[in-house]
Amino acid sequence: MFEELAARYDAWYDSAHGRLLFDLELACLRPLVLPGPRPRLEVGVGSGRFAAAFGLEVGLDPVRAPLRLAAGRAVAAVQGAGERLPFGDRIFGAVVLVITLCFADDPAALLGEARRVLLPSGLLVAGVVPLDSAWGRRYEAQGRAGHPFYQGVRFLTLAEHRRMLADAGFTVTGARSTLTQAPSDDPVEEDAQDGVVPGAGFVALQARRQPPL
Repeated sequence: MFEELAARYDAWYDSAHGRLLFDLELACLRPLVLPGPRPRLEVGVGSGRFAAAFGLEVGLDPVRAPLRLAAGRAVAAVQGAGERLPFGDRIFGAVVLVITLCFADDPAALLGEARRVLLPSGLLVAGVVPLDSAWGRRYEAQGRAGHPFYQGVRFLTLAEHRRMLADAGFTVTGARSTLTQAPSDDPVEEDAQDGVVPGAGFVALQARRQPPL
């Protein structure tokens, strides 16, 4: 699907609606992403908008068409699956996932691979749209109605995200929230807030590897 619709998906970020949501999510993620030591990897990089904004060196995606757009944004684009990362152990200072886990065939396996490639001191940052938010419920309903970008996507609750992180060997060390406003096609500016705000439509979770037992 994203092979055929990559240009359309990327162009959405240039719309007034897409640009504002991107800026809000970027501001929410930034303080959690930037402390991650280099090199840094985004899994599910798509067309590279977030990776380029944060200066992430490497981006991985299973679909070739958006990767060409990411490469044009100076991201080292690698085609592959998040569940089988084509990288060695313990080489990245940060792994970033922006609305990626809900698209993954096996999000638990993806998180396990993220832990494998992280340095012991590395950070994982996941930006998620919780199903237990009005925004998550809206996107899920749009997917059921056949929306080309959300069809077949499995949105997860915030508790499910936290449980999967713990099961994969991560401890959450920070969080930020945005999109506390009601969903609409005309969103407004708002400041990101530290911590998890109940009902927020976008939550960024920062986590570190748990030490082995």
